[in-house]
Amino acid sequence: MGRKEKALTPVKRIHGGIQLEHLKNTAEVETEIMPSPGTVFIPLSQHIGAPANPIVKKGDKVFVGTLIGEENGFISAPVHSSVSGTVKGITDKALNSTATVKCVEIESDGEMTPDPQLKPLKIKSAKGISEAAKKCGLVGLGGAGFPTHVKLLPSKDSNIDTLIINAAECEPYITSDYRECIENVDGIIAATYLLKKKLNLEKVIICVENNKPKAIKNLMEVAANEKDTEDTVKLMRLPSTYPQGAEKVIIYSATGRKVPLGKLPSDVGCIVMNVTSLAKLYDFITTGMPLVNKRITVDGTAVPSPKNIIVPIGTPVKAVLEFMNVNIDDVDRVIMGGPMMGQPVASLDAVIEKRTNALLVMKKGARVNTATACIRCGRCKGACPMNLAPATVETAYRKGDISAYQKLNVNYCIECGSCSYICPAKRPLTEVMRIAKSALRRQKK
Repeated sequence: MGRKEKALTPVKRIHGGIQLEHLKNTAEVETEIMPSPGTVFIPLSQHIGAPANPIVKKGDKVFVGTLIGEENGFISAPVHSSVSGTVKGITDKALNSTATVKCVEIESDGEMTPDPQLKPLKIKSAKGISEAAKKCGLVGLGGAGFPTHVKLLPSKDSNIDTLIINAAECEPYITSDYRECIENVDGIIAATYLLKKKLNLEKVIICVENNKPKAIKNLMEVAANEKDTEDTVKLMRLPSTYPQGAEKVIIYSATGRKVPLGKLPSDVGCIVMNVTSLAKLYDFITTGMPLVNKRITVDGTAVPSPKNIIVPIGTPVKAVLEFMNVNIDDVDRVIMGGPMMGQPVASLDAVIEKRTNALLVMKKGARVNTATACIRCGRCKGACPMNLAPATVETAYRKGDISAYQKLNVNYCIECGSCSYICPAKRPLTEVMRIAKSALRRQKK
């Protein structure tokens, strides 16, 4: 560590937000590596944008890191094999939702042999950073799944001056990013200064919630590193108010800038990168190994020993639960992600994707979620970080008044779940907001 650093406080405070139990049961548990499963089903669509095009066929031999799907357009991302073995075919499967997804089925040989053609990259420019993110198959690992190379290659009209490293991890249970900060601080330091130099950034703000003291200590080493000769890399402690880690929220907290509807962070001079995405990009540049596995938190009432594990992408959820010694007969539901923004899996045939950061596995038992009539308390509006009125949107939804959605700014909703959580009547407000956004998209088309 170089100079003494003082942590920044947020420039602006978000409207609303809620206090949640953190339930970070796995924070101090060292990450384990899960062995290769017998078969993986690697979706060709694990990101926002167009699915990748398969470039392998039945019978092909692949290794860990072998390219199996090429990007299909600018907003797309390549896909790589997460195991060594033999391609069994290209199949259409309903995995993580009811929608059918094209997958590459690979039978593992159990060896996990790296592709011999993989090699480190030489980065000479900002464009080289974007190209590296594309070749890595990197997408937002915080859950959004937006192709990283797109955000690292902004338009000519953008004036990027700030990199925001998102280590907030505000959802209950999830600690995968926290463990990255504990177990890979050297990689985070190297990645931070590489991007700052190659992208010619004026400043870097590392954002972390104040309930993570060990992560704060390690990330302070990034800010105080001797490479920061101009003292432009800063750590910012955020209050542990959900949803601090949402992209628009963290930009507002760190810089005071608001991202307009339909615009990207680059339009307000910012690039936001999840801390694990940042570290993975550097790992790819230095080793040549693309994004083929994920650290995920596995927790919940049905998990006897919660922990973080590194899992090959495409591993079936059922195989993960078996590795974690979960009694499947006791499982009521499995949520991919956290309890606030995660989605229940359609079946245990669902697979771990690039954007999976947790599995929440809950025991069978009574669920108390019966909705009653809205009492007009206004708590949903008070909790909404985007200052929307979810109860009013729900009224319009019940009336079938799609024209009201635009006036009520439903497209600003980030689907954080705060309104549903805070509602004393247990109204399904987040679900209604999601439906309303979809209705507007259909109307626009």
